[in-house]
Amino acid sequence: MGPRTVLLCACLAVASASLEVVNQWSFMQFDFPPDPVLLEKFQPENTVPTGLEVGWDRIYLGIPRLRAGVPATLAWVPRSLPPGVSPVLQAYPDWSWHTAGRGDINCTGLISVYRIRADRCNRLWVLDAGVLTSLDDFRRVCPPKILIFDMATDRLVRSVYFPRELLRPATLLTNIVLDDSRSSSRHSSCDNLFAYITDTVAPGIIVYDARRDNAWRVTHASMYPDPDLGEYDIGGEKFTLMDGVVGLAHSPAQGLVYYQPLATDRMFSVSSAVLQSGPPAEGTDLPVNLVGRKSSQGLGIAVDPRDDTIVFSPMTETAIAAWNPITNSHRVLAQDPEKLQFCAEVRWVERDNGAVWALSTRFHKYFKRTASKHEINIRVVRVVEPGFGGAYVPIQPHILRRAANFTPSLY
Repeated sequence: MGPRTVLLCACLAVASASLEVVNQWSFMQFDFPPDPVLLEKFQPENTVPTGLEVGWDRIYLGIPRLRAGVPATLAWVPRSLPPGVSPVLQAYPDWSWHTAGRGDINCTGLISVYRIRADRCNRLWVLDAGVLTSLDDFRRVCPPKILIFDMATDRLVRSVYFPRELLRPATLLTNIVLDDSRSSSRHSSCDNLFAYITDTVAPGIIVYDARRDNAWRVTHASMYPDPDLGEYDIGGEKFTLMDGVVGLAHSPAQGLVYYQPLATDRMFSVSSAVLQSGPPAEGTDLPVNLVGRKSSQGLGIAVDPRDDTIVFSPMTETAIAAWNPITNSHRVLAQDPEKLQFCAEVRWVERDNGAVWALSTRFHKYFKRTASKHEINIRVVRVVEPGFGGAYVPIQPHILRRAANFTPSLY
């Protein structure tokens, strides 16, 4: 089969799947401790989440300190609440980890968390960028790190720090996926896995071997932003952000890591075996494949490991779509100009029978300082009925574009 590209166009038919709003907020509110300094410094108009993880009984949110006034950079809400409610957020694991919210920097605590991931041993991997006010003056106050918590006890079980030679002055670690495909059984060590971590501003991917406690860095031109695609259009509102690699997903069966910069309409892949083999020898290029081209930029991507379908969210189309690179089948899971404005996360959720969830925000309004407390700006949504395994709305053949110079895979 020759190489191909799939182009998802703006003329998509409305999908038959519906979106359940699990939680929604105009501005986020927290269950504050009796601390007047924390409350005084709180700026809800600067507090917007980028990370989503769904546990058995909790929903976890990563809330980076993009600007001043974020009280807790990692929080949770119960999963058992009625759909559509706006719960106050609980700091995770507790407020003592979030002293940066009151201006007290403690590098063993949590500084700025973009994303979190749960592993098969019920541990939460928390990626801390160590950078404050990254949208304004980019203050690096602590080294980046990973903190791993036992979700049953909320206790820290491991800390991971990166060798200095892997980091750059502009390093901003924003996303993490876990690869435990080399674990031969459920009984093998919890640390028998790799983590892949995106560096968005100094573009590259850091590979962490948890078993050996070793890390290295890979980079490629495809991880950099495309200067022609740094402007985004959501509902006619435009903003500019030159972000490099941030979208990240792993296909265990295909042995591939998919990634995309924010400022691009393309998606790429690299073999996980290549990433795991260590840093490329000097003078050799990382063997990257162009997966395909989308109709607009996007951020969150996910893989359904049951059939290797890739799930993504083209930004201008305010949709969640899927493409199976093996069968070349395409479908629109959901489309909603109000509820799917900026999907910072698109997740295949193992702890919800493989349902697709998304974290949708009006990030562009926060970015431009136009977010209003009178509108819903943040939503955790879930694709329901038909969902995976159901009758998807097919993308019509005339809106797919193929080109001989693209390699097979996703968009």
